[in-house]
Amino acid sequence: MHATPSNEPDTAAQAEYGPLAGFTVGVTAARRADELGALLQRRGATVLHAPALRIVPLADDSELLSATKALIGHAPDIVIATTAIGFRGWIEAAEGWGHGEALLRCLRGVELLARGPKVKGAVRAAGLTEEWSPSSESMAEVLDRLLDEGVAGRRIALQLHGEPLPGFVESLRAAGAEVIGVPVYRWLPPEDLGPVDRLLDAVAGRGVDALTFTSAPAAASLLSRAEERGMAEDFLTALGRDVLAACVGPVTALPLQSRGVDTVQPERFRLGPLVQLLCQELPSRARVLTVAGHRVQIRGHAVVVDEELRAVPPAGMALLRALARRPGWVVARAELLRALPGAGRDEHAVETAMARLRTALGVPKLIQTVVKRGYRLAVDPAADSKYAH
Repeated sequence: MHATPSNEPDTAAQAEYGPLAGFTVGVTAARRADELGALLQRRGATVLHAPALRIVPLADDSELLSATKALIGHAPDIVIATTAIGFRGWIEAAEGWGHGEALLRCLRGVELLARGPKVKGAVRAAGLTEEWSPSSESMAEVLDRLLDEGVAGRRIALQLHGEPLPGFVESLRAAGAEVIGVPVYRWLPPEDLGPVDRLLDAVAGRGVDALTFTSAPAAASLLSRAEERGMAEDFLTALGRDVLAACVGPVTALPLQSRGVDTVQPERFRLGPLVQLLCQELPSRARVLTVAGHRVQIRGHAVVVDEELRAVPPAGMALLRALARRPGWVVARAELLRALPGAGRDEHAVETAMARLRTALGVPKLIQTVVKRGYRLAVDPAADSKYAH
């Protein structure tokens, strides 16, 4: 977990503009990206979407067709359905190939296990009945049941869903089972890498406050693309310091954690709880200062002055962050110029950006001009030293 400032977010003010207002959140999902994006935007976030993967359409997937024919020809003892969308897609694809009835006949004659209530619903919608379903929705519980029953000499078909299942297949095979993977959909890199590259650049440039992951393959794909572009170190440094990596669950987090990135995850592995977690984490990480008698909360691309959300241009945010690093101390124009994105060597750019920043904040006295020296936030360093990093 990332360390967070102790300042509590103003929940009454957040109710007016949304807890994620002023923050930019990157979405790497290919599937259900619209749903996740809508949940984030409804709470005020700016969303930057770059699908890190694409899914091979089921009807075009020769691997799934081959696995389906093999199971129809030689029925397994046990079939494990792991996702509702995957199971439904498998049945639909088999129908499209003309093997729908044969597959259903095959599944009626086996021990069918469904991981969780959504999968159970998909199984029953297909006219089938599951033998058992874990209350925890955990593959670990499925594995424990199978090993307790004994799987030696049994043939087990496992509906794969793009996520790694560490130790699951290996444990079954070690216990004497034959395991057949059913690749219901396959992940491939996106055809258009432009959005992914823009997202990577935004993360490295701290233009994103949080990055969301809903599948381990997406996390692995993004890391791979960062490596290809020679920016893996910058990307990982950003995730380690300034950009929150939020994963829907522990399996999704594995590729990031293997590279030393701390992640946050909701207790329930769903999109709704993931968004709620961001609603708590991001405001609590925002810098809060008392400046000229006003409460100032510095968010990703906006500032909350007292209870009013104020949009601030990127150049202004860069200046404000530079000033906030040493609250109350004078920061020279030359140093502020270096903080400006692409400003060149003309210190006049600082004055222009500063004027716009003051206008955006709506309270000009928050920032004081110190003649011939630079600018400072109107903070008493002794009184507010607890905010200095």
